[in-house]
Amino acid sequence: THVSVQSNWSMEPPTNLHMTDSPQLQRNVITFVKKELRKIDSVLNPDLTECTKSPPDEVDEFALEAREATVKIALHILKCMKEQSLFDKLLQFHQIDACQQKLKSSLKNRSQCIFEGIAKQANPALLNKIYTELYITEGGIGEVNNEHEVRQIETASWTPETQETPIKCNDIFKALPGQNKPIRTVLTKGVAGIGKTVSVQKFVLDWTEGKANQDVHFVFPLLFRELNLIGKEQYTLEQLVYLFFREIEGFKLSNLEKFKVIFIFDGLDECRLPLDFRNNKRCSDITETASVDVLLTNLIKGNLLPSALLWITSRPAAASQIPPGCVDQVTEVRGFNDPQKDEYFRKRISDQSLANRIISHMKSSRSLYIMCHIPVFCWISATVLERMLSEAESCQIPKSLTEMYTHFLIFQTLQMKDKYKELHHLDPHLSRNNILSLGKLAFQQLRKGFVIFYEEDLIECGIDVKDASVYSGLCTQIFWEEFGLYQKKVFCFVHLSFQEYLAALFVHLHWFTTQKPSSDEFKIPFQDTDFGELCMDLSLFDLHKSAVNQALKSRNGHFDLFLRFLLGLSQERSETLFRHLSIQIGHITHSNENTVTYIKEKLGTGLSPERSINLFHCLNELNDHSLVKEIQTYLHSGQLSMEVLSNAQWSALVFVLLTSDEGLEVFDLRKFFKSDECLFKLHPVIKASRIAILSSCKLTKKSCSPLASVLESNPNVLRELDLSFNDLGDKGVKSLCSGLRSPHCKLQTLKLEFCGLRRDSCSALVAALTSNPSHLKELDLSYNNIGNDAATWLLGLVPDCGLETLRLSSCGITKEACAFLTSALSSKPCQLKKLDLSDNRLWDLGVGMFSGLLANPNCNLEELRLERCNFTSKSCGLGLENSRLRALDLSDNDVQDSGMKQLMNSLKDPSCKLEKLRLSCCRLTDKGFSSLASALRSNPSGLKELDLSKNFPGCTGIMQLFTVLRENTALEKLCLDSCELTPDMCGLAAKGLSQSLNLKELNLSNNNNLKDEGVRLLCLGLQDGSCAMKSLKLSNCGLTDSSCQYLASVLSCQSISVELDLSRNAISQQTEQFLSSISNINLLF
Repeated sequence: THVSVQSNWSMEPPTNLHMTDSPQLQRNVITFVKKELRKIDSVLNPDLTECTKSPPDEVDEFALEAREATVKIALHILKCMKEQSLFDKLLQFHQIDACQQKLKSSLKNRSQCIFEGIAKQANPALLNKIYTELYITEGGIGEVNNEHEVRQIETASWTPETQETPIKCNDIFKALPGQNKPIRTVLTKGVAGIGKTVSVQKFVLDWTEGKANQDVHFVFPLLFRELNLIGKEQYTLEQLVYLFFREIEGFKLSNLEKFKVIFIFDGLDECRLPLDFRNNKRCSDITETASVDVLLTNLIKGNLLPSALLWITSRPAAASQIPPGCVDQVTEVRGFNDPQKDEYFRKRISDQSLANRIISHMKSSRSLYIMCHIPVFCWISATVLERMLSEAESCQIPKSLTEMYTHFLIFQTLQMKDKYKELHHLDPHLSRNNILSLGKLAFQQLRKGFVIFYEEDLIECGIDVKDASVYSGLCTQIFWEEFGLYQKKVFCFVHLSFQEYLAALFVHLHWFTTQKPSSDEFKIPFQDTDFGELCMDLSLFDLHKSAVNQALKSRNGHFDLFLRFLLGLSQERSETLFRHLSIQIGHITHSNENTVTYIKEKLGTGLSPERSINLFHCLNELNDHSLVKEIQTYLHSGQLSMEVLSNAQWSALVFVLLTSDEGLEVFDLRKFFKSDECLFKLHPVIKASRIAILSSCKLTKKSCSPLASVLESNPNVLRELDLSFNDLGDKGVKSLCSGLRSPHCKLQTLKLEFCGLRRDSCSALVAALTSNPSHLKELDLSYNNIGNDAATWLLGLVPDCGLETLRLSSCGITKEACAFLTSALSSKPCQLKKLDLSDNRLWDLGVGMFSGLLANPNCNLEELRLERCNFTSKSCGLGLENSRLRALDLSDNDVQDSGMKQLMNSLKDPSCKLEKLRLSCCRLTDKGFSSLASALRSNPSGLKELDLSKNFPGCTGIMQLFTVLRENTALEKLCLDSCELTPDMCGLAAKGLSQSLNLKELNLSNNNNLKDEGVRLLCLGLQDGSCAMKSLKLSNCGLTDSSCQYLASVLSCQSISVELDLSRNAISQQTEQFLSSISNINLLF
């Protein structure tokens, strides 16, 4: 039954309602009531789930009450009308809408403020005022990177940006281009402090304010750190939701199947629940009681509320807890790129002069600038440098990571002393002992792998829970105290790196106390601390040595940053800084020298690139740059020799290349040493490059295995790999194919020209491209004798993969392969746009098949090269007018004038799209040129580039061609190289040039009979007309100094620069110098 609750009484006010004194009030009341009744009408008639979308406009308390009153009136009328089903429907909607509005109001209060890097005791800022869109990109297929996050940051800093499509946080559930299946679960990865929680906060805030995702009915954001607090208790899913979102109590969660619901689980890395996906019992009933762990695993697997959407955020190392099969899309929050780093400091620091000084200083230290990839580190640096550079007295600005963190600790602690002066009469060492207690907590939890702490963790470290608020209050920007469920306290450091810094400080101070056993300097109970393999009872060098060994043993580098800080704290500069806090940390100069020597010895033992790079950062913390300076000297002098480089120097070379300010867009091995061994040594540089040029480097099959590992790496930025002119053979390419098969491989261009490939390697290539077909766009296998069978395998793959360019020049292909090609490319639409089959014996029968292929609507070829394919004029009727071809090369074939006539009949058609045509060495005479002139006259807007070199136009052919050029054709480039031109022909050409508006490049090289007279006549045309030549090639034309005088007088008057090629002519050095002195002439000799 269709019932409208709008009736005539809504059109006019009741007679007993006196609003005539305020016509505006009367109109507004009527408008409001009509609007609300329309909403009610939309509830009663369409599907219920389509009408619960919240209005985007802001509403206040009075508006909500007025809407509720309108609904109650409608309910009363429906009840009187005895429309029970509609009454129930509207009542359910009203209850849902009320729950939703309460939930939105509560979530808005929670998410509208942000605390940048500090605890909630500080003044908050409105998120909408300071939020800068963090770009989220597709992050692979779910495999986990267990490397230390600083190592991941450094890798990201030296790899070029890829052309990945950014995903805004509000679009996190939208399918990416090419994705067909719906997205239920999204896993978003990102290192600590990168902005995952802020992205979630912005998503929730925009939903509550009606700005985005208004098709979503309920959003339930949950923190794993809060779920930890109730991990041992039993709940139904309904009870669990009510526990955190009391606003929807009374609403039956069984109804959620009818609505669009999003659960957000933020901070998977903070989860202390088992998340046992394999062994947890199955639970599909939301009223069934189970542990929080069981509820979560079943919700994520889709057993509970399969219609609900899930967004999970995590640091990279913890993401493996979610089975890949449960995740539909993996995304990654990226940190600041270089422009964004600068933008942050300029927004953060109001004094732009000061901001520029800070930016300059950060760029002067590569290690610091790399860390600015993390927004939180930018905040730490801005906090330190803004104060230091603002102070009147001169002070030493921090240049290392340890110095930056030490200054940050000092500033926060001194600020605390000013804020809490009344507490200091109790204990003069209060702040010092707090720092040491936090250091012990940091170290013990670092060894366990925890970044979130609870009260029991503090008790274990000897910290009185009653004093926890003092710790977080005194060091508010170092140590957070948050309140979770039931006001239970949750603690964490401002960033993982600061936890590692305090852990290193704690270890260093413990070592110092062992050197002064009678000292009563510290009151921290060190004796119950497990230091693992660290040597705490011997010399400082022994401590450093054991820490280096510990870091090198770690598979994922989780002690890398700890080691850097530990070494940096032994510097004299650190000892001086800590005097501000009345803390002695000890300093022994010769121990650092021993440590430097030990690290250099380790660098000479053939460590992995990642471990070597961290050791160079360690040397930087110790202020030793000797190895790096040696390599920079070699590079600048050009005396880099493979024989003289030690293993440590090879590691230094890799470090210098990776951390160079010039970036790694292109790596060219030819600039170094052409050998397999050099490729092995510089393997990490190739891994970090977007384009790797390895052609003609004397590589063998030995190099293919490390290159395959590059293609398998994650993340993977290599997009172009050129291995041409290396003897790789079938075995080498088979090894390479293991990398091409990897789902991480994003290679777009692969060049294997002249690599000794045969049938077997092509079989491996086809198998690899079949398993990973979407990324490779260009493949060059030219000058490999693969034969017909292999060619047909490759051509058969083309319709089902993303290849856009395929080069098979001189591959032993015959006409039989052309038949297969025609069939494959005609069967269904494919992406292939460029095809090169030059230097294959296709004959007329093979080439003749292209006319049908090019006319097929499934064929998208735009460029076709058929040089030296042994065909004649019989197969020149290619039907270009029916194709998409824009470039065609038929050079070095027996086309002759009759074949030219067939081609030009197609070119006359306005539907012909051809722009580039090469017909070099095709035995054309004046008749062929006449056909060309006729076609250009009929279709003047078509051809832009034309190569007619090594043909025989004669005077008639030249006259007809250049006569057409006077008629404003689109031709921009013309090549008449080796066409037996004479001075008379130049005179004919000059008339056409005098009125040609578009011709910019003209090549007349290798016409020995041109002579000075020919150039003189040519210059008359250039001088008199409007032609503005950009390139003129007259190489090997029998010219002398006289020609140069003519050219100089004409070309020097042009307003644009011109490239002039006069090589292989009898021109004096003095004349060369004269021409070179003319500013707009770029002379080539």
